[in-house]
Amino acid sequence: MMNKLMPILLSFLLFASVLSCSQEVIKRDRTGTRRSQEMVGSKNISLIKKKVALLSFFNESPYGGDDIAIVATEEFRRELLKTGVFVLDTDAEKMFGSSKEIFAGGGIKLSQLARKAKLTGINFVLFGRIKEARVRQRTDEIGLVRETKSYAEAAIELRLFDVSSVKEILTKTFSASVDDKNFKLFSDQREEALAYRQELLRYSVQVAVRKTLPTIVKLSAKMDWRGRVAKIIGSQIYINAGRRSGLNVGDVLRVMTEGKEIYDPETGALLGVSKGEVKGTLEIVDYFGPDGAIAILHSGGSVTEGDFVELY
Repeated sequence: MMNKLMPILLSFLLFASVLSCSQEVIKRDRTGTRRSQEMVGSKNISLIKKKVALLSFFNESPYGGDDIAIVATEEFRRELLKTGVFVLDTDAEKMFGSSKEIFAGGGIKLSQLARKAKLTGINFVLFGRIKEARVRQRTDEIGLVRETKSYAEAAIELRLFDVSSVKEILTKTFSASVDDKNFKLFSDQREEALAYRQELLRYSVQVAVRKTLPTIVKLSAKMDWRGRVAKIIGSQIYINAGRRSGLNVGDVLRVMTEGKEIYDPETGALLGVSKGEVKGTLEIVDYFGPDGAIAILHSGGSVTEGDFVELY
């Protein structure tokens, strides 16, 4: 009896081994935030990361100077990377300029450079300004030891521009108020007092920046991720996003032609961009460089350099 069962058992084990070694094709929605139910728990799949163009903030309040604008920009940089869902474009300012330049031009430059930004894989532009920043102090005038209460307030205007739809999707002001209570010996050292006030202002700016992150993450999760075919060599198709952006070997990408800009015939205003046509699908098989991926044709055909790709 055992001899009769052995061939059947061996066949079953061989079949199971083949299944376990076969490459699984990963399917995720275009935002990259979900994957098909059958894949949950079967392998470690990284979250697709949106590429952000972060432009230097500027300070239009009479207090704090350029110093707190630099603090705001660097705090945005740290907090965006800390979320683990964004990649920062290192050449953003070379393309767009600073936030101050965008405000001075009424935002027109963003629309003009949207296509160029799309080709580099940027998903959205983050820019803004410090609208208010101030410190108030109240001191107990009795005795040699004085109790000083300090209050700092900051208001940051944040704006997000969606490259794919060529429009601004968020304009919102985030405010923060911090206080500090300490006991100090009476002092007339002005430099020490100014340095203390500046540090308090910096902290209020950092707190205001941190308040923006839940809104940014929530909005970005609704955006479609997009990449581009950078090069084709033989049967290998090189994509301008890879491991750092969260693409996985096995991911399937939809290849799209570029959509067309739709304008209002009466006003000439840009209404948005149409969806491109589907040309086929690609499957990620390997990585190259710091953030690139190699794909092969999965279905369809006529894929050309410059075509856009999105998650299938």
